[in-house]
Amino acid sequence: MSNKLILLSILALTFGCLVLAYEPAPLQDFCVADPSSSAKLNGVACKNPMQVTAEDFFFSGLHLRGNTSNAVGSRVTPVFATQLPGLNTLGISMVRIDYAPWGLNPPHTHPRATEILTVLEGTLQVGFVTSNPVNRHVSKVLQKGDVFVFPVGLVHYQRNVGNGNAVVIAALSSQNPGAITIANAVFGANPPIPSDILAKAFQVDNSLVDQLQAKF
Repeated sequence: MSNKLILLSILALTFGCLVLAYEPAPLQDFCVADPSSSAKLNGVACKNPMQVTAEDFFFSGLHLRGNTSNAVGSRVTPVFATQLPGLNTLGISMVRIDYAPWGLNPPHTHPRATEILTVLEGTLQVGFVTSNPVNRHVSKVLQKGDVFVFPVGLVHYQRNVGNGNAVVIAALSSQNPGAITIANAVFGANPPIPSDILAKAFQVDNSLVDQLQAKF
C-alpha cells in the first residue's frame, strides 16, 4: 500500500511540474496589459477592465514589409503583449518575418515557446537541431502555403533560398517567448565569456575567438 502511495505521489508531482512548466490559464475573461503600472509581476499588470477598449485587442502593421537591410538580411516584426496589450495572460503571440534574397534568421531558440510558421511568400530552408547527445539536424525546404513547427527550446533557423523576397507569419505559444540568438549569446555576451573557455569548447585557437567576439 505504501509503495502505491509513493508511486501516486511521484506521478502527481510529475504532472504538477508539467502544468507549471507552461503559462497558467487566465482566471478572468482578459487581462489587458497596463505598462504604466509599477507592479512587478511574472507578466504585466492588468488594466482596469472598465477602461478597456477594442483598441487594446487590435494591432495594425503586419501588412508592411520589414526592412531587411542589415547584416543577416531578415527582419522580425513582433506582436507580443507589448504591441498588443490584449494578449497579456493569453499565452500566445505572433511575428512577421521578412527575408531578403538569401537572407537568414540565424540559429536561435525560444526558451518559453513552440513556434509554428506559415510561408506567405518565397522559398525557405528551415531546420532545427535536437538536444544532446543526438544533435540531429531536421531540415526541409518550404514553399508558399507550407507550415513547419519548431519545438520549444530547440535551436532553429530559416534561410531564404529563393531569388526574391520571402515572408512568413509565425505563431508562438507564449505572450513573451524570448529569443536567444546563438552567435550573439556566445560571442557577444556582456561581459564577454573568457576566450579560452570558448576556444576549448569550439576546439579552435584563442585568436579566432577574439576575432569573432570583436564582430559582436
